[in-house]
Amino acid sequence: MRTRQYDTLGDDAVTELAQRALRNYPQEVRGVPRLLCRSENSTFLVQASGGRYALRVHRGNYHTRENIDGELRWLDALREDTGLVVPQAVRDCQGGEIQTLRLSDGSSRNAVLFHWIEGEMPTLGVDPKAFRQLGEVTARLHQHSKSWKKPQGFCRIVWNHETMVGPRSHWGDWRDAQGLRGQDIPVVEAAVARVGENLAAYGQSAGRYGLIHADLRLANLLLHKEGTRVIDFDDCGMGWFIHDLAAALSFAEHCPQAETWVENWLRGYERAGHLDDCDLAMVPSMLMQRRIQMTAWVATHADTETAQSLGPHWVEHTVRLCGRYLEGGMPLGEA
Repeated sequence: MRTRQYDTLGDDAVTELAQRALRNYPQEVRGVPRLLCRSENSTFLVQASGGRYALRVHRGNYHTRENIDGELRWLDALREDTGLVVPQAVRDCQGGEIQTLRLSDGSSRNAVLFHWIEGEMPTLGVDPKAFRQLGEVTARLHQHSKSWKKPQGFCRIVWNHETMVGPRSHWGDWRDAQGLRGQDIPVVEAAVARVGENLAAYGQSAGRYGLIHADLRLANLLLHKEGTRVIDFDDCGMGWFIHDLAAALSFAEHCPQAETWVENWLRGYERAGHLDDCDLAMVPSMLMQRRIQMTAWVATHADTETAQSLGPHWVEHTVRLCGRYLEGGMPLGEA
């Protein structure tokens, strides 16, 4: 494996870090952390006298403290400028929002405690119209991103072709995916090359490339009686706006309903934003790039519940979709 990925700490060790982090907060937000999931980070539910909270313990070798601060600054601006319900960090006893916890080996991990956001998480089994809501809220985020004046020193992760699908991408090398056969590699390589050519021609003008959520799937959308809420900005960074459409279909591009999901997302997006013909022409390449990016993620996160839930044929579907893309088709749907 060429890129250091995932987290070397076991559940007990990361839970101990969570307990340490909570000691730095006021008594009313201290509680027993219950591990909910592990992906790029470890996320805990904290039930305390002051209510419920979500504690995020970051893995090493990913976001710096400065990167995390950039995420929190955008969240503050979104709440103030748009009225969207997004995560809000809790301040510790010293007034800070980011905990830096030292490990015995000299390394450190960062942690952030957020106020809990109520809502129902839609799944791929819901009415496809849920993707319209997803598209509309994505357009609202993009409109804010394009107009927001970033504070001095603002820093976030960069999502470009190399950092998504290159050999040393942020999530590793797709060639390490289990189930990828030798004869499959040239097919994926050809798809990667074509995507790169199309992206180079598309460019990174301010109207096409900027601060995006980068992982705005249904799993990160909460439906509540008061409206739509957005969570998990951990991967937000500089990328192509149309990439957020591709991210909406993460892991599910091969599903038979995928084209309907895309159609509904685009309809929703037009309620609050607009994509021109050049943007729309890039949809197949963005979808293909995201699928290959997630193939790299699966390779380096094979022990996660998400990766294990995909089944034995998921990588095989990736190769099939690459073939369809190279033939000029939309890399979506079943065989």
